[in-house]
Amino acid sequence: MIELQENQSTDMDEGMALAMETKGKERERKRKKMKEEGGRPLCQDPLDLLGTDLMLRVLNNLDARSMARCLVVSRSWNLVASSDLLWTSKCEELWNGKAHIPRLSLVHGVSKLDAYSLSVMDGKRTRIVKDDLCDHVWEFHFTKVAPEYWRNLDPYWKGNGPPMHRYFHKDGSQTADPGDKVWGGHECCYSIVTSIIGEGKIREHYVRINRWLPLAVSRKQDWSWEMSNNLYCYSSVPDPCKEGGTGPLFLVM
Repeated sequence: MIELQENQSTDMDEGMALAMETKGKERERKRKKMKEEGGRPLCQDPLDLLGTDLMLRVLNNLDARSMARCLVVSRSWNLVASSDLLWTSKCEELWNGKAHIPRLSLVHGVSKLDAYSLSVMDGKRTRIVKDDLCDHVWEFHFTKVAPEYWRNLDPYWKGNGPPMHRYFHKDGSQTADPGDKVWGGHECCYSIVTSIIGEGKIREHYVRINRWLPLAVSRKQDWSWEMSNNLYCYSSVPDPCKEGGTGPLFLVM
């Protein structure tokens, strides 16, 4: 895997070097032509004027939205503005402070530009899938309107210990930490219910555990998940450093 990455990096460097050499020859040809004609054009492409190296430094000072606009200026601009050298730092800025990093943005071979775009789209997703449930550890606590008996067993309200945790598994089961006073060792299974109407619009989407009340699903600005009803709430525990990222490998709409 390391050798493959090194080969790909070498190919990318050679490609960039060839592009820079070609651009240099093109600029020199234009300079000679202008000198022979005794004048210079009123307008000149900044990329032709500055060259690839300086243009990369200029573009690196732009925000992601402005840099994305540079992609459609021309083919030569697209070649420079789509460089991993630029979008690596933009991805790091985007991911900073996020609770979860999408798995699909960390797939080997995906360009940093695509990784950025996929991350933005996945971060707006409010439809949860099994991969999301199973990849994260979930904090569990009762709400204020839950019966007092249950709240008295909940460290969230009593402040006498770490929060309760729940774990979702690929086989459709759910478990808790050993010694959890609320859990009681009973068997649990979960299901994700999604009803879609015309044009792919979601009419209803929730998670149900056993035959208990459905859990409404929501997404926070830091890309973490929350599932709740009137009695209890689940919150995904941040895991931005989890190797390979989390969530589905495909883009969920």
